[in-house]
Amino acid sequence: MSNLSHTIRRFNRFELKYLVTLKQAELFKQALRAFLLPDEHGVNNGRYTLSSLYYDSPDFRCYWEKVDGIRFRRKLRIRRYVTDAPLTDDTSVFVEIKQRVDRVTQKRRIILPYRDALRLCNERQYPEVFAPDDKTVLDEIYAYLWQYNLGPVSIVQYDRQAFIGTDYDIGLRVTFDTALQYQTHSLLLHEEPSTLPMLPPDRVVMEIKINERIPYWLTEMIAAHNLRMIRVSKYCRSIELANGHASTFSRYALATP
Repeated sequence: MSNLSHTIRRFNRFELKYLVTLKQAELFKQALRAFLLPDEHGVNNGRYTLSSLYYDSPDFRCYWEKVDGIRFRRKLRIRRYVTDAPLTDDTSVFVEIKQRVDRVTQKRRIILPYRDALRLCNERQYPEVFAPDDKTVLDEIYAYLWQYNLGPVSIVQYDRQAFIGTDYDIGLRVTFDTALQYQTHSLLLHEEPSTLPMLPPDRVVMEIKINERIPYWLTEMIAAHNLRMIRVSKYCRSIELANGHASTFSRYALATP
């Protein structure tokens, strides 16, 4: 994930989430290999690590929009694909607006040097240099920061293994997230992390991402593995844990066999 130039900067899709055990995840991956391929942009069969710095308003508007199930909602984050190289001012990162409209997830993002991403999101300063095609998204991010007085509130980090569809299932993506961690202090991605666990170590968040309809073979596979869809946000989970709130999700996470 060191080269970000190939990445798509805008897309619409549906996202379905499941909470499974490590054993369930491995069995499901074995079944998936007959239909999907490991993400070639990862290493060791599609694996990579993500670290995201989330922004919210002083009254946590983004958090409550998700909790209350608001049909149109947005959130802002700086996202880094972690590599062995240290994060420097010049390292490329994404600044993303992730938006939900009814059941559709939309993402708009720009690529900036880490230095410029922090200036934009923390100091509300336009970067001196940016791609002309990014101007519209850059303007939206800038207005969003001012409109709701957004500031950094949480870092979420986890390991991901991703599988992608072949020519028969273009746009299909299935990911498995493990070692989910969070922190709500020292909110800079370049500093040594001081994270806390977000879930029990044997839990995995599996996500199915599709452009249109989920393939029939995949619905059959989900039923055969007796997987139950859940409503979960990693960002919201980090805020709940930081404030000591036991959520429905946390009780489910601890109870699922």
